[in-house]
Amino acid sequence: MKRHSLLIRSVGTACLAAITLSACTTDPVTGERKISKAAIGGAGGALGGYLLGDILGGRRDRTEKIVGAGIGAIAGAGVGAYMDAQERKLRQQTAGTGVDVVRQGDDLLLRMPSGITFATNQAAIQPQFRGTLDQVASTLSEYPKTMIDVLGHTDSDGAEAYNQTLSERRAQSVADYLSSHGVQSVRISTRGYGEMQPIASNETPEGKAQNRRVEIKIVPAVDGA
Repeated sequence: MKRHSLLIRSVGTACLAAITLSACTTDPVTGERKISKAAIGGAGGALGGYLLGDILGGRRDRTEKIVGAGIGAIAGAGVGAYMDAQERKLRQQTAGTGVDVVRQGDDLLLRMPSGITFATNQAAIQPQFRGTLDQVASTLSEYPKTMIDVLGHTDSDGAEAYNQTLSERRAQSVADYLSSHGVQSVRISTRGYGEMQPIASNETPEGKAQNRRVEIKIVPAVDGA
């Protein structure tokens, strides 16, 4: 089993309440505080939820770009209803497809297992999944006052560098598909995390299957945010 460690942001946030202090170690060479991947395997869900709190590129900057593109933002009082309506539609469209729709406050997260989205070691979207992604793109276009992060993830099998590249390619593939189906590109950002953000243990086949995923995070662009 690979023995490398996962660097998580700063010393102050590395040892989250969800992760025991024993999971945090100090690199004897660099002095950096780290969390071992073995320890994360048991608490990946809590860690993943924490890391999903940020919007790529910054919430304010992204909102300003969307407003500057003429799309506009949601008045604060209307955010809940706007996201509620979008959530209902996305749940209807993805029911029975294997896609999970997760609500996190006013944010939405679509979690798509790579097994239904991509062939093994490939970044091209499988033909049988395009219909589902077409419907997702339609809803994202219907509710344009949102920022969209497309995030790629892998399990820990294979070389870390390869997993990182694969996660980036898959995230970009989904983002390109959305933008080619009516979702304004100014709203979309991508990032690949490789094997760095597991949501389950990489010690079991079931856990690895959960970790191999692409996520679409949908965050409201709020007026004045």
